Amino acid sequence: MGSPLSRAKGLTVPSFAKVNLGLEVLGTREDGYHELRTLFQSIDLHDRITLRPLPRGIVIECDHPGVPRDETNLAWRAAESLKRRGGVSAGVAIRIDKRIPIAGGLGGGSSNAAAVLVALNRVWRLGLGPDDLHRLARRLGADVPFFLVGGTALGLARGDEVYPLRRQVKAQVVLVDPGRPVSTAAVFARVDAGLTHRENSYTIFRFVSRDLEGVEAFPLLANDLEQAALEEAPDLARTVGRIRGSLVREGALLAALSGSGSSFFGMFDDVQRARRAHAALESQGFAVHRCRTLSLDQYRGAWARALGYNSGRSWR
Repeated sequence: MGSPLSRAKGLTVPSFAKVNLGLEVLGTREDGYHELRTLFQSIDLHDRITLRPLPRGIVIECDHPGVPRDETNLAWRAAESLKRRGGVSAGVAIRIDKRIPIAGGLGGGSSNAAAVLVALNRVWRLGLGPDDLHRLARRLGADVPFFLVGGTALGLARGDEVYPLRRQVKAQVVLVDPGRPVSTAAVFARVDAGLTHRENSYTIFRFVSRDLEGVEAFPLLANDLEQAALEEAPDLARTVGRIRGSLVREGALLAALSGSGSSFFGMFDDVQRARRAHAALESQGFAVHRCRTLSLDQYRGAWARALGYNSGRSWR
């Protein structure tokens, strides 16, 4: 099978981060996972994934020492799953240029996996549609399906049932990387210790029913994992207190941990306030990123451009 990848030096695509605007843990499932409700939000902070042809095999290259370069890397597993699904004999080198903080609750590894699925489906000319890609994504991890969708979306079940919202959030995001990874498994273990089944937690549903272009609904949102994460890492709790204080003083509409942490973010509807928060946190020595949200259309447009589709055709 011919491939554009085999006739080029490589293909580079974006791999965007996400934050969780809200996250509810409703209980445990029979399959051992957790029943979740979450609001995913794409942001424009992104890694770069470059794919280069190889005669055979899968090679991971990365500029970050904390990223695995073997089959434990989700990007490696995504490529392998596509090779099996499409009967592809050719290999690929996957270069990951990291900008998304690792182990920060921003979905970097899951995003990398989704990027590889979409890009290799294109360059290997497999012709897999959204349903096929989503089936592969669900096997790789609960967050991976979201990155095939993007924008502002509701996540149900394990978080892998993803539904784009009619109204998309538009905001500035100030993101802080405390540089202190937290184990997701340990955080969920702490949650499980005090968990009661909560079918009737409607905070996220109430938020979705409100006008997402306004600011009044954001105080409804919370992250059920935040307290457990801060209990798991008491040193992080002290740091988060300082970060939250700076964000709130500058007028953040929402200030929360993303996922199981440790990245902390504030959302702003005013660019100047976001700039002041960024400057205040940077002056305290924090690693800070000032980002913006990506709508569903912006997310799809970025992917269409990266894959060489014209503006009138969706990559999906």
